[in-house]
Amino acid sequence: MMKKSLYFLLALIPLLTGCGDKFDTNLLSTAKGPANSTGDTLYIAVNPAWEGFNNPQAMLMGHEPFLYVCDTDNDRIVMFDIAGNRLGELHIKKPIAITQDMRLNLIVCAEFDTVITGSSAATTYSAVYKIDLVSANHIIANAQLHRILPTDISNPHQKDLKYTGAVSFYDNSYYIARVGPNNTSITADPDNSLLQFVPIDFTHDSAYGRVHDIDPLSSGLISANGINCMGAFSKKNIDFVATLSGQSAFKAQWFHHYSTVASEGYQSEFDPKDGIAFVKPNKFVAPTGCCVDASGNIFVTDSDPSKDSVYKFSAYGDELQSFGGPLYFSKPTAVAFFDKTLYVLDAGKNKIFRFILSTDTQ
Repeated sequence: MMKKSLYFLLALIPLLTGCGDKFDTNLLSTAKGPANSTGDTLYIAVNPAWEGFNNPQAMLMGHEPFLYVCDTDNDRIVMFDIAGNRLGELHIKKPIAITQDMRLNLIVCAEFDTVITGSSAATTYSAVYKIDLVSANHIIANAQLHRILPTDISNPHQKDLKYTGAVSFYDNSYYIARVGPNNTSITADPDNSLLQFVPIDFTHDSAYGRVHDIDPLSSGLISANGINCMGAFSKKNIDFVATLSGQSAFKAQWFHHYSTVASEGYQSEFDPKDGIAFVKPNKFVAPTGCCVDASGNIFVTDSDPSKDSVYKFSAYGDELQSFGGPLYFSKPTAVAFFDKTLYVLDAGKNKIFRFILSTDTQ
């Protein structure tokens, strides 16, 4: 499909917002095919941008819906309503990835410091936390942090492991992306892996181990080589989109889960031989953010200055729109979408930029 033109306009307009109902998993589609992916082609910037961050690395539109920002170098998660009102913040060291399950728990990749036996100085470890917002009545400042990973820091290798991405599914299971230097075997627990968790209750989870048969170093499709962001679909499945920072010709991928009588696992939704834009080799240079809207459209941010900054693909993998570059953005790191409004997080300018379809200004 020929790429549609996108006119990038700057205008001062009011942000039109709506109220969402209580989230119900019965609203998720069970259809195998994509939903309507035909969209408008004209976005208008909504002023003002939201400011006050320091090197923010991730952003999530929650199910409530509230917008959560990993304000990384300010060591906090900031919570907004969709009108831009700051509702609160939670201190957590260096948050870099965030997801939310259907119970409205946040799952965050961050860090913590601790002094280990035999050392006088603190050691910093990558960590995964679960945050129960419901018990705190959604007053995020009062929410408790429950550490999920690591479970054991006595292993010296633990300090070399980083948790870099998180995605949750309709059944409250979730995956955590892990990266590290030891990837000599695909079967012997390589550092570059996806870790699977199934919840026991609101704050406790059962680790199901690694998601199998995902190559830790592959430069091709279905790889765990440097996953830095993941986004789920609004369907009753465990498909997800990921962006990768490792050496790969395919730095954005759709992991499609299949199940047959003989086996189950993940395969690419698209074959590059079919000429699908989403899996065109070397399409992206430095993608760090992705999300999927309710229609199955995929948004990807690329922070490389030689590329457009924001890409939109249909549920069929066709490129619908792209815009940005250094004229508009400095270092776009994350993207979110809700109620026809596109949110782009820029870690270079420390702002959230918003865009709305022109048809919604009339």
